[in-house]
Amino acid sequence: MHLLSKIGLAAVVVVICGLFIQAIQSPEVASQTTETATKVEQQSSQTLRVEALDIPNVMTFAGERVPLQDTDVRERLDREIHVNTYWHSNMLLMIKKANRFFSEIEPLLKKYNLPDDFKYLAVAESGLDNVTSHAGASGFWQFMKATGKEYGLEINNYVDERFNLELATKVAAQYLINSKELFGSWTNAAAAYNAGNAGITKQMKRQDATDYYSLLLNSETGRYVFRILAFKEILSNPEKYGFYVDQQDLYQVIPTKTIIIDTPVEDFAKFAKQQGINYKILKIHNPWLRDTYLKNASGKAYSIKIPIAGYYVLD
Repeated sequence: MHLLSKIGLAAVVVVICGLFIQAIQSPEVASQTTETATKVEQQSSQTLRVEALDIPNVMTFAGERVPLQDTDVRERLDREIHVNTYWHSNMLLMIKKANRFFSEIEPLLKKYNLPDDFKYLAVAESGLDNVTSHAGASGFWQFMKATGKEYGLEINNYVDERFNLELATKVAAQYLINSKELFGSWTNAAAAYNAGNAGITKQMKRQDATDYYSLLLNSETGRYVFRILAFKEILSNPEKYGFYVDQQDLYQVIPTKTIIIDTPVEDFAKFAKQQGINYKILKIHNPWLRDTYLKNASGKAYSIKIPIAGYYVLD
């Protein structure tokens, strides 16, 4: 009985303490608790709605009209707009990255006489990341090593210009312009960027057709141009598709200065510190540098970008 009395007394003390704490709780905390409970109650009473999206009635790619009156064409575009709209995290990142990289890609496309819409091809190819595919295609424009070398890019253990955005964009423009001359349209040229000129030529001959939208192609190439169109539509009209991104949340352009080197560099970590940055930042802005040093026996002049101070925290 003595032990039970002690337990009962302890329980009473706990209850009294709880009541005392509740009594002295600040009005702000009490208000926040009430608001949270109200929100939870409201959310639990709502039904999640996933709605079909309105597809545009008119679209163009590089000035060429998309035949959306064709049922198959319209449904294929419908698929890609829904897939990419409802992949929320991916599209949000695309919107953020586009703010940084389109400002660099757009003037390059203009410089090399390529329609502005081809910036969306870069989105479809790499997601605006310097990635390497399982097949070995690399950079924003996803060139294979053999194709890059064919078009004059330097690719070795020390330098890989597929990761140099300006040089790779120049090569992409050359490739696409050649394809345009071969097939007669920018749309066909975009498809050939995925399937290769030989692949599109073969299917045109087999199917007696000369237009991408009339060809039956493999799944990847069959979706390819429609993915580009979907990225164009969503990135051009993000709020129409439910994406609201404040200006401060977009990835901002980081201004850089360019220095020219035409001699070997023994240690890029030391080189970076001499420029007021570190090795990581040097490689972020110059991903085409593939090792910690550069032999450069030929004395070739390379342009290296150095970010302006104030955008990174250094040790």
